[in-house]
Amino acid sequence: MKKRLLLLAASAALLFTGCRKETDPSYGWVRKGIETATAQLLRTSGEVAHTGMLPRSIWVGYDMDLLCAQLERDPATFKDSLRVMPVEKLGERRLCHIYDWTSGFYPGTLWYLYKLTGHPELLRYAIHFTNLLYPVREYTGTHDLGFMINCSFGNAARLAPHDSIAPILVQTADNLIARFDPQIGCIRSWDFGWWNFPVIIDNMMNLDLLFEASRITGNPRYREVGIRHALVTMEHHFRPDHSSYHVVSYHNDGTVEAQETHQGKNHESSWARGQAWALYGYVSCYQETGNPAFLKKAEAIARFIMERVTTEDRIPYWDYDAPDTPETPRDASAASVTASALIQLSTLVSNGEPYLTYAETLLKNLSGPGYLARPGENQGFILMHSTGSLPNGSEIDTPLNYADYYYLEALKRYMDLKGLTI
Repeated sequence: MKKRLLLLAASAALLFTGCRKETDPSYGWVRKGIETATAQLLRTSGEVAHTGMLPRSIWVGYDMDLLCAQLERDPATFKDSLRVMPVEKLGERRLCHIYDWTSGFYPGTLWYLYKLTGHPELLRYAIHFTNLLYPVREYTGTHDLGFMINCSFGNAARLAPHDSIAPILVQTADNLIARFDPQIGCIRSWDFGWWNFPVIIDNMMNLDLLFEASRITGNPRYREVGIRHALVTMEHHFRPDHSSYHVVSYHNDGTVEAQETHQGKNHESSWARGQAWALYGYVSCYQETGNPAFLKKAEAIARFIMERVTTEDRIPYWDYDAPDTPETPRDASAASVTASALIQLSTLVSNGEPYLTYAETLLKNLSGPGYLARPGENQGFILMHSTGSLPNGSEIDTPLNYADYYYLEALKRYMDLKGLTI
């Protein structure tokens, strides 16, 4: 392990010679976002590095009246779904272990910020937190391996290439495709619940790991599984207006057992982050394959999102069908994922300006005082006001590590596209 870490550090150090200067004052909001992120992540990393854990969010509770109003349900319907929050920890930073589905986001965020700034302490922490996830390469108990390994080791490989990383990505991809059922045509998501073979829209985000494994090995099997999963998901996960169900469960013969929205307002509602996962996933699939069906789906989802948002600042409510009230929680994580996907989409079509303009609006607003934390506050997270799983009373109006990750990814994509440096 020590040798691998030192090799990674040595190769990464060759990439950067120091910070560069931004000269255009009209992009001051970009600089503000990066300066804030740097202060927050340096503080957080220094406080957490010794624990062997990773930052996930802030412990928050829930208000039963708010849940009932948002979901238009009676309190009795929540008796088996609400998660118990440790009262003694409310307001404290919530850490997670390496097998948590969000574990890859924090090291990935550090890699993006190091790429943007060249700060040597960020490199040190990126290596430290990435290496914590080394045992995950053997884990078979989840479909979220792309989030966990591609966002951590995958970013390390892209920003500091070294041959010690490729086997980790391939081994993890092997574990992911082991969850693929050829009769159904999808990768199984959850191993809990009443569903026979549940597939969630989030799983579109894990396909990038399979495409990467095919590039590394030259074996088309990983790529073929990813494409098949995307095609079957496109067939069954979407309503006529191109909004997405959260969960589709299949019978063993591949027919649909159920279509639900487990983390949304109701089964027919449009859970905001689910739409963002779908958009991002099909943008990536088109970029990887050139299949025009994937581009058509991505643009249809983008139009749905851009037409359905009702908030003045374009940061969506936690569900597009949630009540339009001042109390309705926003989801900065959905906005961050959407912004990153739209920037990428803008580069893949003949007229990408509307997508880029919308993404720029999202990023400017996320970089403003309504969502960007003040340095030293927000328990070291970058963005405020995200929502994890409102129907479960979990992580409502709190920072989330994946909101920070996709915010910095979007900023980097935006700066690369505009030719900005700092």
